[in-house]
Amino acid sequence: VAATQPSTNWHLKENGRDHHTSKFSSKELIVRRGQAFIVTFNGTEQPEQNFTFIAETGPQPSKLAKTQATFGISSTVSKESWNAVLQSTSSNSVSISISSPPNAVIGRYKLSVQSTSSGSSSPATLGTFVLLFNPWSSGDDVFMPNKAECDEYVLEEFGIIFAGNKNHINSFGWNFGQFQGDILNICLSMLDRSLNYRQDPATDVSHRNDPKYLGRVLSAMVNANDDHGVLLGNWSGNYDGGKSPSSWTGSGEILQNWKKSGFKPVRYGQCWVFAAVLTTVLRCLGIPTRTITNFSSAHDADGNLRVDEFYDASGNHLDRTADSIWNFHVWNESWFSRSDLGPSYSGWQVLDATPQEESGGIYQCGPASRNAIKEGDVDLDYDCPFVFAEVNADCMYWNYDYATGKKTLIFSESTVIGQFISTKAVGRDDRVDVTNDYKYEEGSTKERDIFKKARKKLGLEDKFDPTAPTPQEIDQKPDISGKFKVAGPLEVGKDLNLILILANLQSDVKNVHVNMTAWSTVYTRRPVHEIWKDSISVTLSPKEEKQFPIKMAYTEYQQQLTTDNMIQVTALCHVEGGIQVLVQRDITLDNPAINIQVLGEAKVNKEVDVEVTFTNPIDMEVMGCVLQVEGNDLLRGILEIDIPPLKASETSSTKFKLIPFETGPKHLLVNFTCDKFADIKTFKMVNVID
Repeated sequence: VAATQPSTNWHLKENGRDHHTSKFSSKELIVRRGQAFIVTFNGTEQPEQNFTFIAETGPQPSKLAKTQATFGISSTVSKESWNAVLQSTSSNSVSISISSPPNAVIGRYKLSVQSTSSGSSSPATLGTFVLLFNPWSSGDDVFMPNKAECDEYVLEEFGIIFAGNKNHINSFGWNFGQFQGDILNICLSMLDRSLNYRQDPATDVSHRNDPKYLGRVLSAMVNANDDHGVLLGNWSGNYDGGKSPSSWTGSGEILQNWKKSGFKPVRYGQCWVFAAVLTTVLRCLGIPTRTITNFSSAHDADGNLRVDEFYDASGNHLDRTADSIWNFHVWNESWFSRSDLGPSYSGWQVLDATPQEESGGIYQCGPASRNAIKEGDVDLDYDCPFVFAEVNADCMYWNYDYATGKKTLIFSESTVIGQFISTKAVGRDDRVDVTNDYKYEEGSTKERDIFKKARKKLGLEDKFDPTAPTPQEIDQKPDISGKFKVAGPLEVGKDLNLILILANLQSDVKNVHVNMTAWSTVYTRRPVHEIWKDSISVTLSPKEEKQFPIKMAYTEYQQQLTTDNMIQVTALCHVEGGIQVLVQRDITLDNPAINIQVLGEAKVNKEVDVEVTFTNPIDMEVMGCVLQVEGNDLLRGILEIDIPPLKASETSSTKFKLIPFETGPKHLLVNFTCDKFADIKTFKMVNVID
């Protein structure tokens, strides 16, 4: 006979508080592994000593795979297994404290109880609960001893992502929103849609106790390649048929769109979008995670720790290799121990969901131990050579002649890649530089030794590479030097003024022919549209320096700009009787400012007015203006407001109401777009009081 269905009290409030899960807005119990939770149930007539509990997860629960546990009530608690301890009883109800081992499989469990004395009765289901990783518990692989770091890297729903280029770092806010609405369920269904789960569900679920495993699987699932994952990447500069990557302000909309569409990939993502979504998913599951921005980031496609760039005689940057140097690239670090590698490789691990190169036949990357990267231990799992190259590769710049197919080395650099590696500070909205955690100081002997060690481990030291420049080519010394200097504001809507400075390094006269180009690019430095070109012939007296002003009018570049607001300017100098000299600069233009004002005090469940103002800085009308607003605990979903066209120098003021529903510091994120300016972003901290 089946037992009557007991009614269960999951003590959501107390358990949520004890397990740092009260930010989830769920009616289901959500707890962390390796820690006790209380459950009370009634409708049972049996003496409690006779109870056996069953906790099971996945499609084929089994004791062997550790996806099923049966346990009775005991007075002693063993850390290694599931336990139940009697808390209290009354005439018709029993309160039990249940704890799971610190290495339990995470996910949704069914909890049942069977009374042994009633003979053949089948177990009665008490209901379901979700078990997560526990960075607050010292036995957990993801244990993080510093509480402020747990707050930031697991519980914080607001982030700051750094972008721009090494000369000009800018940043924008992001709403991770890991505790909102249905996000936890979407994260769990992401695991059930992975290739590993489709191939062998029982084995996949049995590995879900391991943050290394889940991090790797999720780095594949966040991109759409191979597995119909969450986001489709697009770096073309043309984003028809989807949302431009720079228009998103949070992960929630992306994850919800993925689910709503029946799990069709959301269009479109670029690196920071992949990284932000992976941050949301991992924080949601309880793995401490942050986003990292690497400036001048190498994409070494052929694994030789060298990035080759090609230019034609006119100075155009050619798109002829899979290698590239991105203005910036964003990836993730997650915190967990590496029992597979040993304690010195535990701590921060690099994961990267941006589909760049295949690993094990699919687009996934990591976890690569950050300590292994710093020490050049590129033979360790997973994908260390690729990550090592991102921050350490040498660069070779070549001139390519289409007519003959001949390439000539212009120059090489070993200190350019991997600069100003950045992440958000703990508990503050500031940038922290973590470059020294990835490598020894550029130019130091230790840094070169590590580079040689990595080359040796990859078998690059002993192998002849026909594509590499000769030592003679590398040692060539140029006769002149050149650089671009910025002379004026770098703002969308203003003319761009630069100065090309050329200096003769020799004590005889030099004749130089200079071919200059400017192209709009995506942030990966992929050229999209030519903006301008010019050529000049120059005679430089011995040791002379000359300056050549360059002006690109706003009207010249406005049509060609991508949403990244980036322009690459190049001057290829052909020196009579000497080697060519390449002068280049990547320029990021700032959008005009937008302002948020909260008019009055923000109180829980009380209306408060917010005003957003924008002044059109250019002398033509801007149209198609849309304001997009989001913010956890301040408003539900995303607010979209159409704004009428703005004449030259006109200011628009847009007011809307918020009704905050939680106290504490909250962040309001705003994105403003029109036909002349793409995705002007800002955020405002709003302190909500009772």
